[in-house]
Amino acid sequence: MSRHYDAVVVGAGINGLVAAAELAGAGWRVAVVEERDRLGGFIASDELTARGFVHDTFSSWHPLFVAGGGYATLGADLHRHGLVYRNAEGPVTASVSERGTVVADRDPEKTAVDFAHAADARAYADMLAQLDQWAPHVFGALGSELRTGDLARLGYGALRGLGRDGLTELMRVSTQSGRGLVRERFAGFEVDQLWSPWLLHAGLAPDQATGGLMLPVMAFTMHAIGLPVVEGGAANFVAAFAGLLAERGVDVLLGTTVDRVVVRDGRAVAVEAGGERLVAGRAVLASTSTGRLYEQLLSPDVVTDAGRQAVARHRPGRAATQIHLALDRPVRWADSRLDAVPLIHVSNGADSTAVACAQAEAGLLPSAPTVVVGQQCVLDPTRAPEGQATLWLQLQEVPWAPTGDAAGEIDVRDGWTAELADAYTDRVLARVAEHAPGLADSVIGRHVISPTALSAANANAVHGDPYGGAAELDQSLLWRPGTGTGHRTGVAGLFHIGAFTHPGPGLGGGSGHLVAQQLLTPRGVRRLSERFRR
Repeated sequence: MSRHYDAVVVGAGINGLVAAAELAGAGWRVAVVEERDRLGGFIASDELTARGFVHDTFSSWHPLFVAGGGYATLGADLHRHGLVYRNAEGPVTASVSERGTVVADRDPEKTAVDFAHAADARAYADMLAQLDQWAPHVFGALGSELRTGDLARLGYGALRGLGRDGLTELMRVSTQSGRGLVRERFAGFEVDQLWSPWLLHAGLAPDQATGGLMLPVMAFTMHAIGLPVVEGGAANFVAAFAGLLAERGVDVLLGTTVDRVVVRDGRAVAVEAGGERLVAGRAVLASTSTGRLYEQLLSPDVVTDAGRQAVARHRPGRAATQIHLALDRPVRWADSRLDAVPLIHVSNGADSTAVACAQAEAGLLPSAPTVVVGQQCVLDPTRAPEGQATLWLQLQEVPWAPTGDAAGEIDVRDGWTAELADAYTDRVLARVAEHAPGLADSVIGRHVISPTALSAANANAVHGDPYGGAAELDQSLLWRPGTGTGHRTGVAGLFHIGAFTHPGPGLGGGSGHLVAQQLLTPRGVRRLSERFRR
């Protein structure tokens, strides 16, 4: 059996959804094929712990999406289909440790008012002003295909806009670590403690290159965009996309595994899935891992040297773990300012976070992990029964295959068993409870998703890494393992999208938007049509 489409999208994560919606909105006949029984990839919400408690199962916060091209193109229609965001207007994020508490407000001046050193408040304003000046060039690179023409345009624009000295400084900071930046610019600990843990959300450790740029990017984004969260749970975001896809006539095939991308005369012409052939007259977009695309979906004889090199160069990043709690009351923090903060890091900044990252990279369970504490109910009380709360904990510094425990307390010989996950969860909760006394007594339900469970939930979480691979400089931008330019694969008409490709991880939909817009340009459509006719 065969069905005929203009484009077939493999994978229904954020990038697949964005690409399918944009192509269908331009009149293309589109099919989305997803091996799981629901759309969304790592976007979901479920009652994981107790009845009436709605948890964002994987990802939760949407600043990257709201700031991106996919939202600019699709946002109004998604809101028409029921998407509602709740956002922080005052306190937005914080970090707490033995050094004290640092709170970031949407207002940068309010954020800096409590810095111990007056010079740090000025330096903070200067850092944000500099990022504002750099923003067209930085976000231009993240929102570009980085083809030769794009690079020339970006380089010329940066040179013209910043001057030689300004461009040189941007390049220097882009190779700097987050720790290097805060040591260079700030006398006190506050900026380090507040923003160095945010580097984990970009797949970076405090001592890795590009952190010097990503740290102010994170701060700039929090002040400018905030932390939008979906009212009623992340599943409502997926439901809005489902409504939009249905409205635009997209065929959605759930629970259907793609077996092969069919290539004829050097061009991707169809996808074989669920016993059917889905003919793709214009393009196939694969939101898959690099290994799956080149080693499973394509026949070896059509994979180019560049494709094989992409597989060889890809490195999984650190694994992750999610912990979900149902509480009989909101968290009572020792520092009551934290009660109103949506997202908190338990970290003293580059020091404790770098140690935990190094321990995880060495195969050890960190003795003092950085804990991301999401209090979604601060923004969206509908997530829990009245007077109660959910807690969303994320750990981004765990090993996929633990070889030991840095604290020498937990037996890891059998890997990520339920017992290991529970024992490590106890350590994590104890670390949070150092700053939130009585936390354990308020827990009425908990659900743990270990690295192996993450990988089982989504095949793209290779080695329990939800970020599509390491994000160091040699794995980013031009060097993110992939082939050709413009998300091309060496096979005509076949495009690779998703976290494994530029612009990398995060809930932004950037690669799906980039490829869809590339296909929809008159020049791109004309070239594709001419190739297909031949």
